[in-house]
Amino acid sequence: MGTDQPSQTNPTRRRRLLVHGESVIASAGIALAALLLGLMACMAWWTTRSERHFAENARVEQVNAIGFVLSQGAEVMLERDELTALRRLVSEAANKYELSQCRIVLSDGTVIASSEANQVTTPQLPKKWDRVRLLDDALPAPAEGQCAASFRLTVRGRGDADLEITAPIAHPPRSGWETQAGLGAFGAVSMVVLLFVYRHMRSRVRALGAIREALLAIEGGETAASILQVSTDLGIEAKAWNEVIAAREKLRRQDLADRAKEVTGHHGESRSDLAAACDAMSHGLVLVGENNVVTYANGAAAVFLSTRKEDLLGSAIDRHLHVDNVLRAVRDVAGGSVRRRTVIDVERKDDAQGSGVLRFSIRPVRRDDAASAMVTIEDITQQKVAEEARHAFVAHTTHELRTPLTNIRLYVETAIDEGEHNPATRAKCLNVINGETRRLERIVGEMLSMAEIEAGSFKLKPDDVRIETLFDEVKADYQQQATEKRIELTLRLPPKLPVIRGDRDKITLALHNLMGNALKYTPDGGKVTLEVEVDGKNVSISVTDTGIGISPEDAERIFERFYRAKDPRVAKITGTGLGLTLAREVVRMHGGDITVESQIDQGSTFTMTLPVKAEAA
Repeated sequence: MGTDQPSQTNPTRRRRLLVHGESVIASAGIALAALLLGLMACMAWWTTRSERHFAENARVEQVNAIGFVLSQGAEVMLERDELTALRRLVSEAANKYELSQCRIVLSDGTVIASSEANQVTTPQLPKKWDRVRLLDDALPAPAEGQCAASFRLTVRGRGDADLEITAPIAHPPRSGWETQAGLGAFGAVSMVVLLFVYRHMRSRVRALGAIREALLAIEGGETAASILQVSTDLGIEAKAWNEVIAAREKLRRQDLADRAKEVTGHHGESRSDLAAACDAMSHGLVLVGENNVVTYANGAAAVFLSTRKEDLLGSAIDRHLHVDNVLRAVRDVAGGSVRRRTVIDVERKDDAQGSGVLRFSIRPVRRDDAASAMVTIEDITQQKVAEEARHAFVAHTTHELRTPLTNIRLYVETAIDEGEHNPATRAKCLNVINGETRRLERIVGEMLSMAEIEAGSFKLKPDDVRIETLFDEVKADYQQQATEKRIELTLRLPPKLPVIRGDRDKITLALHNLMGNALKYTPDGGKVTLEVEVDGKNVSISVTDTGIGISPEDAERIFERFYRAKDPRVAKITGTGLGLTLAREVVRMHGGDITVESQIDQGSTFTMTLPVKAEAA
């Protein structure tokens, strides 16, 4: 079948993302900036509203105070019949305190004093008035932007009256500008600090974000090294990742070249040598002419079809091939009705050759205008297994990277939100981010080391190693994790430790894998003990835990690449399946070994033995 050319749009877009590598933290920075701006706008609105409300309340309290004082004086003046003084008092109070209206109304509705002279309905105070006037009828609801108050006056021997006051509520045009200016300055400083923190954190996690995007691209089926590589300007992590991709690409090209040599052979050989070369191929080769008769077959084809080579030649192909869709494709190509290559994968189960996957490739061969078909048969079982292992590795590695990246993002947000006002919180966040960054460096380092082992370029850099410093570093790196899980972490060291010959970084890597696994697979409240013994020739480092343990069947395979125990509890714990493989390889290159003793639900003991004076391999 024909194959479609991949679209160039998606790789271009993906390449652009890989160059920047900021998708992990950029969204968080944008969200925080938007949140800060929204918060500043809400604060500005709230302060303006609060100040207006305060001004209104203050005006109401002022009117009530004026009314109270006026009511006390008005009662006395009314009892003394001092109407002229009362009217002057009302008018002066209205002018002084900017009242819209200030008047005294008798219970019968007569206005005897008012800030507006045209509202006065009687020039003299009656001797007595009896009709009671309801307050609600006397004082209408104030208009918007005004406040009103009414006070009952009791004139002994005459009757009741009401003091009615209406006053406007004014809002100064520049009210609260000092607060608004302070909020604006605070917002500007916060944005500058946010930008500084964002730029600083971007430089730390930008490479890791680009690597994560590359891993997702691999998971999506991308294989081109030019797309998967990231910019070396992103730091040492990017350089290490590019070396991994380069090693992977080199291995892939070498594999393709080897296969091409096996299929095509060498030019200039004689016909008999060509036939011998075809028989030596691991791929089956069958030529089918017209009438579906086999005209040529090599030894591998006879093996794949479970017959003899002599029985294949000159017989019909359907006597030996019993896969309907493959037979149909062979007939179409041999008959000349189909002129394109067809590839069909067939899974075989429990036959004489065992289970596996065979790939049949059928393509036309033109010679003297006669149609014929060439069928190649390839056992791709190992390729399928390798592909599944690769997908599992990418999935595990992506998950391993996701956890520390998530922690980094969360602590970055915490540092931005609380770090300015709480230096202790900011220091804690930076420590956690630093630890997670080192964890990511170890993951990338493991991947690079495995690529070097596969390429045969993995070498040690021997030097004198003071191992007591290694144990101090290990305890410092894992004490926080042990504390969080309430695990008792104990180191039992002899009074004096020898200086050994080896690669300090590689020994540290192996020790980290053993200690990390012990803490990872030990439940909360357990114990992890690191004990060192020296017998003059070797240094034995034992890491003992009270974890879930390893079954005897799994204990024989845990050092295999990508292998993980079948215990359901292990499936819930993240891991790449490379740590123990890499640790044993490192220790054996130093002339030592790693052994394991374990019981289910009792715990495990991993013992790493290193020679004291022997030169590293």
